[in-house]
Amino acid sequence: MTAPRLTPVTLDGRHVRLEPLAIEHVGQLMAAARGERDTYAFTHVPATEDEMTSYVRVALEQQAAARALPFATVDRSTGRVVGSTRFGNVEFWPWPPDNPLQRGLDVPDVVEIGWTWLTAAAQRTAINTEAKLLMLEHAFERWRVHRVSLMTDARNARSRAAILRIGARFDGVVRAQRPASDGTVRDTACYSILDVEWPDVRAHLVARLTPRDEAAAPTRHDARERSSGEAGRRASRSGGGSGRAVG
Repeated sequence: MTAPRLTPVTLDGRHVRLEPLAIEHVGQLMAAARGERDTYAFTHVPATEDEMTSYVRVALEQQAAARALPFATVDRSTGRVVGSTRFGNVEFWPWPPDNPLQRGLDVPDVVEIGWTWLTAAAQRTAINTEAKLLMLEHAFERWRVHRVSLMTDARNARSRAAILRIGARFDGVVRAQRPASDGTVRDTACYSILDVEWPDVRAHLVARLTPRDEAAAPTRHDARERSSGEAGRRASRSGGGSGRAVG
């Protein structure tokens, strides 16, 4: 049987571009990682060029083995790399050939979104929200996966809140699940989104990314109603119309 493979892809949005991670990104990733690091306490972000080179090479090895699909995160407004993210823990389930859930040998069944880090300036911005939207769209609409998992160190309150804001559901905590970035053994808080939940999650993320002025823009009907109301008030003030209402 031919081993499954993952094809690198670029995911383009309004605020962010997710480029297939390459060794050529090492310098730009280092520039991003040299900034403020206070929010990296529970996230592995390489601090030296040698560490970053190893980080990228390991990610590419996992990609070659169809276990991950890593990206460099690019701020579209500046063209600068501001971090990295990836699909990981990619699973291909062995469906029988005649099973309708067998959608192709190179199509994953479940994936995890994670290994995400961003410069301090890019955190809690449209860059992160749209990156998650683009990845979830690819997972649910291109691959048609059954589940997307999102995991974080159980101590990382900031990350846990961000995952909940995406719309994922809390599944529980797995104790002593994997090595932590600080050299300890971490408990992992587990969250997920199922394919049946995706439409609501997508609508939620799109609404978060819609500019307030655009969301608040009146329809033509609203504009006509408002214009009619203002005309009535002007007539009332000038003594025309039916005058002040008496109750």
